[in-house]
Amino acid sequence: MAPENVQEDELNESAKAEEFSLGNSAAVEPSAAGRVSEVVAFKFGGTSLLGADRMRHAASIVQAAARNCRVVVIVSAMKGVTDHLLAIGSAVENNKHAAARDEAEAVVAIHLAVLGDLRLDEDDDLRVRREMQSLGLDLLHDVSSRTKPVDGHAELLDRLASYGERFSARLFAAALENASVASVPVTSSEFVRTCHTFRDARPDLHETRQRGRQVLLPLLEDGIVPVVTGFIGATPDGRITTLGRNSSDFSGAIIAHVVDADELVIWTDVDGIFTANPRENQEARLLHELSYDDAHALAKSGAKVLHAKVLPLAAETEMVVWVRNTFNPAGRGTRIGPRSGGAAPSSDGGAR
Repeated sequence: MAPENVQEDELNESAKAEEFSLGNSAAVEPSAAGRVSEVVAFKFGGTSLLGADRMRHAASIVQAAARNCRVVVIVSAMKGVTDHLLAIGSAVENNKHAAARDEAEAVVAIHLAVLGDLRLDEDDDLRVRREMQSLGLDLLHDVSSRTKPVDGHAELLDRLASYGERFSARLFAAALENASVASVPVTSSEFVRTCHTFRDARPDLHETRQRGRQVLLPLLEDGIVPVVTGFIGATPDGRITTLGRNSSDFSGAIIAHVVDADELVIWTDVDGIFTANPRENQEARLLHELSYDDAHALAKSGAKVLHAKVLPLAAETEMVVWVRNTFNPAGRGTRIGPRSGGAAPSSDGGAR
């Protein structure tokens, strides 16, 4: 689970960050108070946050965008961490408590190592390290507790799985602060209200929006970037739930809806949405423009596009969704939004 080595040509942080653009043609206009009025939501996946180098690179993208608009960030766990946490849950279920505790300590150590690699100044490192160690103690308590949750093992798995995003949010907020971007980690269970279906909870969007605006809007008004955990919510009585595996894109759409974001950018490790898997098909073409219906049709045909619940929520609010490559931020990516003029999907080598 050690962070992968990142190729130098993947990152090119300073040069590519300067080239960042939202992809829209309209200039961002300042509000009457002198602040920019546009709000964008950035969701970073686990591959984009795998290790200190990638976190610093992602932070440079946020730093560039924050000069022109207000930004809210949604983060996944680092790649591989959620699987590790769920394996710990299986060890607990099989009464392998010593092994589960050892594995939990290893998860904490992985994140503390990334913190060290971020090379914060001494005071910031000490502050964040204390926060991470406190979170680690909570994880070890959940692993070691012999008290069974009310809703059984599924409830425990959700609680354990949530630690990946919670560690990730604290690390990424620290990376932003180190890049001189005011930020604060926010645990989404503070305001994302869900049903009691552990492992695949349904969010109450109305209550989530009301509660989330109270948490997030004051931060945005103060020029602070909230770094929000994806994937997790909580029942009305405060027990942690998850929205299902690979649901961080959906979390991104929920948070974007909460803050009335003009755009949601899904930052991933490919240049956008293709006609086929570009790793398997050399004839795959990048699609630059898709309507919600186009993207839905691609998803129904088996293409891996976005989490199934992102498109209905985006279409309902007419939110523009971008799929872009963290490691190629100068690339335009794929835009999904309201159909304009009945045009067919545009692609490299196709109709524009």
